[in-house]
Amino acid sequence: MTSHDVVQRVRRTLGTRAVGHTGTLDPFATGLLVVLIGPATRLARFVEGQDKTYLAAARLGVTTDTDDLTGRVLETSPVGGAVDANRVAEVLGEFIGPQLQRPPQYSAKHVGGERSYQKARRGEAVELTPVGVTVSRIEVVECRLPLVTFRVVVSAGTYVRAVARDLGERLGVGAHLSSLRREAIGSLHVEDATSLEHLSARSLISAHAVLTDIPTVELDPAGRVAVSHGRAVVDSGSAGQRAGGVTVALLGDGKLVAIARAENGWLHPSVVLSNP
Repeated sequence: MTSHDVVQRVRRTLGTRAVGHTGTLDPFATGLLVVLIGPATRLARFVEGQDKTYLAAARLGVTTDTDDLTGRVLETSPVGGAVDANRVAEVLGEFIGPQLQRPPQYSAKHVGGERSYQKARRGEAVELTPVGVTVSRIEVVECRLPLVTFRVVVSAGTYVRAVARDLGERLGVGAHLSSLRREAIGSLHVEDATSLEHLSARSLISAHAVLTDIPTVELDPAGRVAVSHGRAVVDSGSAGQRAGGVTVALLGDGKLVAIARAENGWLHPSVVLSNP
C-alpha cells in the first residue's frame, strides 16, 4: 500500500475529497502516516517540517541501487557479518548533528525538471547535490549481524535509506535499508494512531493536536474576527518580543484558527482555517 492508497481509502471512508498526507512512506515501510482532512490540509508544510522518529534496520554487506531491500543488488561483502558491534555503535554515533547528505538516486528529488527515480529507472547516471539535514539522536537497538537495528530522530528531508547506505560505506562493507517503521512525527506517535480498519469520523483529532510543538496565542473575539479576514494582530505572547519569522498557532476558544508569522510585535496570518 502506498501513501496515496491510504489517502484514497480515507476519502472513501469519510466521504470527502479534501484529504492529504504529510511525509510519504515507501510501500515497504510501516508506521505513522499523518493524514489531514478538510481545511487542515493547509497545514501540510508545517507538519512535514517537524522532526521524525524511525525504527530502522540496515543489512551490512549488501548494497543495492535503491539503497533499500527493493533494489537490485550491486555488491556483496562476506565480511558484513563480521564487523565488530562496538565499531557499529561508534560509527552510528558519528551521524549525530548537522551534515550534508547525498540523496538516493531513486528519490523524488528533481533533476533537470524530472524526478530522480525516473532517470534512474532508465539507467541514466544521476548526480544529486548533497542537502543539509540533521540527525538529533541515533542509537543501536539490536545488533545481530549482519542486521543492525537502530532508532533515529531526523530533520525533515532526511533519507534513512541514505543513513543505512552511508553506515555501510563508513564501515567499509556496504549496506542497505532492510526495514523501516516511522514511530513519530513531532509530538504525534504511532501508538496513538488509528488504523485504517478502525477509521471513522469519531477517530479524528483536532488540527491543533498535530502542531503542539509550536507556541500559541489565544485570541479575543475581536482578534479572531480580524485573523479570519487575514488581518494581522498584535502579538500578546511573550510581550510581543518574539524573533521575526517565528511560527505561532492562533487559537480561539482553544481551537486552531490560523497559523501566523511573528514580525515586529505583530502576528501575520499565513494560513487561516476558520471562516470570517
